[in-house]
Amino acid sequence: MTTTPTDDPADPSPEPGTPDVPGIPGTPGSPDAADLPGTAAELADAMTRAIKRIRRQTGSRLEPYGITPGQARALRTLAHVPGCETPDRAMRLSDLADKLHIAPRSATTVVDALEEAGLVERSPDPADRRAVRILLTGAGRAAVERIGQVRDEVAQEYFGEVSPADEEVLLRVLRSAEARFLAAGPPRR
Repeated sequence: MTTTPTDDPADPSPEPGTPDVPGIPGTPGSPDAADLPGTAAELADAMTRAIKRIRRQTGSRLEPYGITPGQARALRTLAHVPGCETPDRAMRLSDLADKLHIAPRSATTVVDALEEAGLVERSPDPADRRAVRILLTGAGRAAVERIGQVRDEVAQEYFGEVSPADEEVLLRVLRSAEARFLAAGPPRR
């Protein structure tokens, strides 16, 4: 059974100047490929650690702006809708919940906070009076720009020592894995 690693400060640190990449054969302190419980599982663990660290750094850098990572995701999702500042083209609240893979009630909570901060406005859907559309405000557009800058900074810091060629390979592999996963349909329970 593979467990999800944590960022336990009690974990041994690598020696200065020596890369110590657990789960990557050939690096100091790591087992050889034959000793790994499963390379795919190790890859998943490494991705989990990376995502946690990137998310934590991004969250701490957005905190001074009063934006949580969840709110940042919602703003970025809204900003990708062409015409997101006009009532007839803005995204419905229910569609936002679907895109974020969260319950509609959770989306309402996120939008409440964004509206209170002046980053979005609610508007009745012209085609369906029961539905609500979420409009990105000028302040919301400026927040999306800040979020993009923070995300770029954190990504550059995390992947700064990775060669552009390796970044391209990693991105291609992850996109391929995601496409295969989605094509297979929902996983069996």
